[in-house]
This record gives sequence, C-alpha cells and structure tokens, in this order.
Amino acid sequence: MTEAPQLLAGVDIGGTATEVVLCAADLGVVDRLTVPTLAHGGGAAMVGAALDALRVLLARTPGRLLGVGIGAAGVVDARAGRILVASDSFRDWAGFPVTETVEEALGVPAYLDNDVNAFLRGEVVRGAVTGERHVLGMTLGTGVGGALWLDGGLYDGPHGAAGEIGHVPGFGDLRCTCGGRGHLETLASGRSIAARYAERTGLSTTARRVAEAAAVGDPDALAVYESAGAAVARAILVTAGLLDVTTFVIGGGVSRAWALLEPSVQRALASEPPVSGRSVRVLPAHLGGDAVAVGAASRARAELATVTRV
Repeated sequence: MTEAPQLLAGVDIGGTATEVVLCAADLGVVDRLTVPTLAHGGGAAMVGAALDALRVLLARTPGRLLGVGIGAAGVVDARAGRILVASDSFRDWAGFPVTETVEEALGVPAYLDNDVNAFLRGEVVRGAVTGERHVLGMTLGTGVGGALWLDGGLYDGPHGAAGEIGHVPGFGDLRCTCGGRGHLETLASGRSIAARYAERTGLSTTARRVAEAAAVGDPDALAVYESAGAAVARAILVTAGLLDVTTFVIGGGVSRAWALLEPSVQRALASEPPVSGRSVRVLPAHLGGDAVAVGAASRARAELATVTRV
C-alpha cells in the first residue's frame, strides 16, 4: 500500500487577506486558498478563518499533514507562539495564543513567525536568494519591514528585533507611524509614497496610482519614487557597512513597481559602494504572494526535522 504524501501547511495572516498553502516535503506549493482576514473579529476569528481554509485544502488534497507554520504581522514571541504587539487594525490580536489554538484544532505541531521573517525564509528556500548564507530581506508594503539571514539561518537578535530597517532614523525628519522621526518607512512604504505625492500635488491617492502616474511620466510621481529608491539604497549601504551583507531581496506591494525604484537604487549604490569593495546585489522577490506562507511552512519543516533528529 502506498504511503500518503507528507504535507506541510503555511499560513500568511495579513491585514486584509489570509493565504493558506499546502506544500510538499520540498516546499513546492501543492494547493493554495486565500480568504479575507477577519481583523475586526478578534484572534479567534482570524485563526478560525485560516483553519477553515486549511481544512478545505486538506479535504481536496490527499496526504498526511505533518505541521503548520504561521506568519503574522506585528511583534511575535516565536517560542511561545503568541502575538506580543499588534497594530490597531487588529482587534484582540495581541496576546492571542496562535500556535496553541492551531495545535488543539489540528493535532499537529504549529510554529509562529513574524511575517517579514517568514518572507525571508521563503525567498531563501525557494525564491530569489535560494541557498544564500547572508541576506537582508526588506518588505515595502503598508509599512517597511526587515529581516536578517546570517550564516545560513534567521538572526532575530537578543530581543527579536534584528533587521528592522524600516524604523532606523536618518532618513529626514518626517513623523513616522510608530511615533519616531526620519525613519525609512516615511519615504519607502506604500502609505508614505501616497502621502509624499499628496504633499507635492494636493491629490489624495494610493501608492499604486502614484506608480501608474510615474509610469506615464508624471514628474511629481517620478520624484516620489526617486526619493523612495534612494532611501532604500541608503538603508542597503548602512547594512552592508555594518554587517558586511551584500545580498538583498525586496518584496511587498511597493516592490511591484520595481522598475520605478531600481534606477535610483542602482545610482545610489554606484555612487557610494560599500567599504568592503564587494558589489551589492539587490533582487526583487520571486515568490510574490506565496513568500510568507512558504516561509512559514519552511519554519515548520526545520523545527520538525530538529525534533526528529533529537
């Protein structure tokens, strides 16, 4: 009798949508389903929606589920499997026992990661920087997030905040959503791109609309993306100088306009190369919307392999 295929699940709980994927043992995506995130319904509703989606996938995909990885926005306690700090977009999310809830529902081990950490895991195992040992991952979305991959593994630092390049000062004096000033996020996030364009034109719009305007030559839109790209390059050069990391992968919704960002990124890198003299590689993410979920599944695979070895 043929043994049922082994499956891993990855879940990406975002601000508006939750993506659930089923992966084979090599982390290739077998099936996927996206559902709305019930952000105003509380933690139980959000995780419940993800579990319902996973049950749909399991019902139509033959195999044996080994474990589940979850990537979630906010500050997480990966070891305890809880959300520590969440934005006000989510109700009753901070403190919610994510992995405990999933394990009780499915009877398999579950593991929690910050969504940017999961994004970087995904791109290292199956995406743009597969096999790289030293990488900074940066997501340009509603905000700006970062994560570090050093010596072949995720490095989150003694307090879990390593790689958070989006909230490093030195990028002007604009007020950031976190309350600080001059952070990278004030220039390179989707929200900030829309705000900087509004300051120049008086028009309230979205980053996507600003990108569309830039693509047809709107000088204000082009200037906003020029500033965003130059700021991203400055963050890259700071990282290269401090950590000697020269490979970078950029994801998130804003990175879909990579053709607008890349020229100013490359100009800035060419004018001020890192002190090591090594060339810097900056790559757009390859996995798209699957990156966080695949990275979360990768975390589950790695943890389960450790348990098996023990």
